[in-house]
Amino acid sequence: MNDFDNEILPTDPDEGEEITERVAGRETYEWVRSLVGAVLAITLLFTFVVRLMGVDGHSMVPTLQDGDRLIVVSGWLCGDYKYGDIVIAYKESFDAEPIVKRVIATEGQTVDIDFTLGRVFVDGELLQEDYVNDLTYLDEGTQFPLTLGEGELFLMGDNRNRSSDSRDERLGAVDERLIIGKAVLLVFPGRDSLTDKRDFSRLGSLKMK
Repeated sequence: MNDFDNEILPTDPDEGEEITERVAGRETYEWVRSLVGAVLAITLLFTFVVRLMGVDGHSMVPTLQDGDRLIVVSGWLCGDYKYGDIVIAYKESFDAEPIVKRVIATEGQTVDIDFTLGRVFVDGELLQEDYVNDLTYLDEGTQFPLTLGEGELFLMGDNRNRSSDSRDERLGAVDERLIIGKAVLLVFPGRDSLTDKRDFSRLGSLKMK
């Protein structure tokens, strides 16, 4: 046996190019499939699990500013809503756009408001509302005291005298099925209504402390 017995002869150049093209095509296919899968997963995530939504208006000042961007967890994942949650609701007959409000009371509870003193009571207990911009003097037609039925929420804006909410008889108690989801995170600040500047220190969880 000589030194040439184990030599591997070069393959046909055309065949080599064909193999290279086949490998490249397979790699491209796998890359495209992975990309499509990732895009589909992200689309499903932001359709059925979480949403990025913006605040339009000043009804939640000082907690939220016009132009704030929020991460909202879809309603079917939220479980039971509770006092203090910030939610996105949509009732077409009330407003053509979704509204951002705070949960003040839930099913079975009774809400009463003294519009002279500007105070809100739930089940006879005065709420300590450190989050409001001002006291509750604006009467919008809902009759009080109001006891909430099954699956109903009473919603109010933090900027009490510049908010149309469950005090408005056109909205009243809100069925939970009209809740799009719960706002959990502020990810980009709008301009402050007083300073006209963006306060990035506000970024983070919207869970009431």
